[in-house]
Amino acid sequence: MKIYKQAILIGFLCVSLNVFSQQSNHLFEATVNVGNKQFASALSWNQQYGIGKSKRFKVGYGLRLSNYFGADQNYITAPAKYTSGKSSLAALFTENIEVNLDTLFVPRPQLNFLNAAVYLTYSFFDERLDVGMNIDVIGFSVGSKRKGTFVSDGRTGIADAKPTTFNLLLISDSDLGSLNSEWYLRFWFQKKWAVKAGYQFLFTEYTTDTKIQQLPNSNDTNDRFRNKSAMLMLGVTYAPFRK
Repeated sequence: MKIYKQAILIGFLCVSLNVFSQQSNHLFEATVNVGNKQFASALSWNQQYGIGKSKRFKVGYGLRLSNYFGADQNYITAPAKYTSGKSSLAALFTENIEVNLDTLFVPRPQLNFLNAAVYLTYSFFDERLDVGMNIDVIGFSVGSKRKGTFVSDGRTGIADAKPTTFNLLLISDSDLGSLNSEWYLRFWFQKKWAVKAGYQFLFTEYTTDTKIQQLPNSNDTNDRFRNKSAMLMLGVTYAPFRK
């Protein structure tokens, strides 16, 4: 846990460097996201830097506070070594090992997480229209303990769970904790104001009080369970220093 805390501190220190340089690149955003029995909101700040002569392509970093609310959601076995037996990019292209997947059913999940994120944007039409994406990298989550139902091979039991504290992007099921990402179009209807719409992909994760899952044909046990949410996203952007 000490290593995790140091990693979070380093990540946020990196984000804080040169925060007030190139003020015209500061963007403040608010978004809402709606899915099947799910709702999420986010407040964020990011700073982006133009690359190349035209500076249409921009790369940046920022901080995002996300809040997730759900109803009757299934959280599935999370660690990549159990879901696919692979890690990182390889897990994206490997089928799940179905026999290893158990479910934690959470009637009312609610998580809050603050993460550092990376941003990529390309601008068109004299920077009136942007296409972009962003993804959380590192941070932490908080939230109240929830009582869920653990389902394994037709058997059920009650389990207490809380949001996984440490969040870290490691690609696909190798990820830890709760992470937010967006793909979007943004239209600047005024010099300093824009609206955005797109698609949000959200990982939320709970850790049970005990390692309730016994992996088949193994001595391994598991206490981490993940929900993957795909939601429609609407938002507004304010750039106070945009010229």
